[in-house]
Amino acid sequence: MWITSSKDTVLTPTAVALGNFDGFHRGHQQVVRPILNPNEVAVDSQKVGFIKTDEKTPPVAISGYGTVVTFNPHPQEFFTGQTKKLLTPLPEKIDILRRFGVQQLVLLPFDKDLASLTPAQFVEQILVEYLQATRVSVGFDFRFGRHRMGSTEDLKAIASQYGIDVEIVSRFKSAYGDRISSSIIRESLTEGHLNRANQLLGRAYTLVGQVVQGQQLGRTLGFPTANLQLPPDKFLPQYGVYAVLVTGFAFGEQTTIAPQLGVMNIGCRPTVAGDNPTVEVHLLDWHGDLYGQSLTVSLEGFLRPEQKFASLEQLKAQIQRDCTHARTYLQARKNLPLLD
Repeated sequence: MWITSSKDTVLTPTAVALGNFDGFHRGHQQVVRPILNPNEVAVDSQKVGFIKTDEKTPPVAISGYGTVVTFNPHPQEFFTGQTKKLLTPLPEKIDILRRFGVQQLVLLPFDKDLASLTPAQFVEQILVEYLQATRVSVGFDFRFGRHRMGSTEDLKAIASQYGIDVEIVSRFKSAYGDRISSSIIRESLTEGHLNRANQLLGRAYTLVGQVVQGQQLGRTLGFPTANLQLPPDKFLPQYGVYAVLVTGFAFGEQTTIAPQLGVMNIGCRPTVAGDNPTVEVHLLDWHGDLYGQSLTVSLEGFLRPEQKFASLEQLKAQIQRDCTHARTYLQARKNLPLLD
């Protein structure tokens, strides 16, 4: 996938999907599908839980590079001056879009000049001159231009003057009947409703980070953990204990394929007077050095909220129960073979 933020290096012409796409949830996937070449299939789509297209709908021939156009930084960061916690920080978003089959990612620098463009200027300067768009796909609630004054119907009307076809993707609901949005997913994660968040995403929520040196308290309790350093703008779910599947680590030079079962704690570890939140993963069937490696942790089940115990012995006993619970949960959910 080609990635650029420069007008000089963008590949044209383009078929464009416009939006922020934080989380790349089921609704986002529907917006991006119309700009993908129907002859190119994302080989890893099953691994990340992408939803399938309606096989009754004939594919549309795409003219131009299938391009996702998003904004960097997030418009909310520009207007508020505060860092926004993201479901998918840029490196994670890049990986997901690549596996989905997107050919190009254009990161539009969101600055005063871009924010001041009228809807007509946005179409002319960005879609026509910059991207040479032949086709544009947006969600039903997409807004653009100065003060977000442009609607999807405005986009369709203005773009038609330049021969650009605009597809407006209708509201996509989940099995829960919810409107799917990044804000609802954040709310679900904050409240510990992991199954709901995962259903809205179309895949398990993931944390991607590098294993760094921790306090090694887990070793003294008999449960060594990998301490993950996450991107500073990564959105964290409710503090507590999770059943997880872990990928990305290696046996020598061979990267593992089968996900490993694990239990993860997110929080400040109140039993040992922790101050700052940490993300620690204990692998149920792994023994080895993971320092420096990048792990992808898929949150499959929320086991319990964070709590303070009266002693380390009580904490140790609860961790053992958490491990047993996580193993049972993951084996049932993923239909994995029973392990000793």
